Amino acid sequence: MADTPPSSPELWPSLQHEARRIAAADPVFSRILSAAILDHSDLGSAVAQQIGVRIGSGDAARARFAAVAREAYAAAPELVEAAGHDLGAIATQDPATTALLPPLLNYKGYVALQAHRVAHWLWCNGQPDLALLLQADTSTSLQVSIHPSARLGTGMFLDHATGIVIGAHSSIGDDVTILQNVTIGRHDALPGRAPRIGRGVLLSSGATVLGDVAIGDFAKIGAGAVVTSDVPAGCTAVGTPARLTNCPEQPIPAGA
Repeated sequence: MADTPPSSPELWPSLQHEARRIAAADPVFSRILSAAILDHSDLGSAVAQQIGVRIGSGDAARARFAAVAREAYAAAPELVEAAGHDLGAIATQDPATTALLPPLLNYKGYVALQAHRVAHWLWCNGQPDLALLLQADTSTSLQVSIHPSARLGTGMFLDHATGIVIGAHSSIGDDVTILQNVTIGRHDALPGRAPRIGRGVLLSSGATVLGDVAIGDFAKIGAGAVVTSDVPAGCTAVGTPARLTNCPEQPIPAGA
């Protein structure tokens, strides 16, 4: 596992270098690598192609989603920057990988996250129907459902990325890790504000966060926990209903 990810300007050349090395050693795989990496001029083009390949049913839908992603990246280069941060986060957080290329090609959570960023851009730019279609097809194809209105930070890692649901108007900070079967959404009896997840939070498998609650920076939500009230920064929440444990003696400053 890399100690630090390449910076954004270095990331794309690093991906190309990995692809060329593997293609030279495996001629059969080289055609796949050409279509995924070597035929593209930048990270945005490669990620748009992955969105097209992995999402949608039928060639027309896949081509449409890839084109929409390229349109979004041309209009909002910060989406490509976010894609780079997300890829770098996997390189630093996931002990199962030692390179950048496998997550780009094989981690459906990474593709689902980039598809959401495009859907959010569509949602915010007057195309809600197309945004919802992209969400629906992402959910069907990748088992990750993130409402287009949800606001997500960068450096996120959706680990295993199966059964993840993030509801409308949820807010998630930078450097958050979410494992499988996590639900974040509004409570049926409380249709008001959605959850706000701080920076550096870990949401373990099967965790549920519901309602008008705030999860503080660097908090940890245990496997299977059901959270319906605030979790202070740095604390761990476990159980059903969740109870707090391992809270720091001194409050963690905001933005630490």
